[in-house]
Amino acid sequence: MSTKTNKTYGYGRVSTKKQHEDRQLIALAECGILPRNIYFDKQSGKDFEREQYQRLIKRLRAGDTVFIKSIDRLGRNYEEIIEQWRYITKEVSADIVIIDMPLLDTRQKERDLTGTFIADLVLQILSYVAETERAYNRQRQSEGIAAAKAKGVRFGRPPKEKPDIFPALCEAWQQKEVSARAAARELNVTHRTFSLWASEYSATVSG
Repeated sequence: MSTKTNKTYGYGRVSTKKQHEDRQLIALAECGILPRNIYFDKQSGKDFEREQYQRLIKRLRAGDTVFIKSIDRLGRNYEEIIEQWRYITKEVSADIVIIDMPLLDTRQKERDLTGTFIADLVLQILSYVAETERAYNRQRQSEGIAAAKAKGVRFGRPPKEKPDIFPALCEAWQQKEVSARAAARELNVTHRTFSLWASEYSATVSG
């Protein structure tokens, strides 16, 4: 009769293909994880629809262990991180080890019945703090943009310079000597851009 051998896996993620995964791979290798048991995604953590992560989840069995370098590699959304943590540790009954945070190690339950409770509690606190900080940063950014706009700072591309022949073309357009589309082609701009310029010019002249 064969005896099941618990397996050890590693998971890593970088947000973009331009980022390097070396640090995470080195940390996982130092934990003794074989390259064939390391799953790595190169995409945003905004959701859990990741190919390699899904492959890992399908292979996990009770008693297995997943090593992750840092909690933000699992995801960046508070609710989803908690949900995945619960799924792995409660429904699959596998363990999670966060390398950068020794308290987040559910294997401690083998030595201390409070180990899993402590890990779950620490996870919730850290995830909540991270989510709160992201919300605060978004609010601070929005407030900064609003304050800058109030001071007259303009965002986005600088407005396209009007060619010297624009006033003459605009006058010709107002006199119905040329169409707006013909004037736009002459200026090498879109019809919409010419219409906006013409409106501004008319308002300036009439003002």
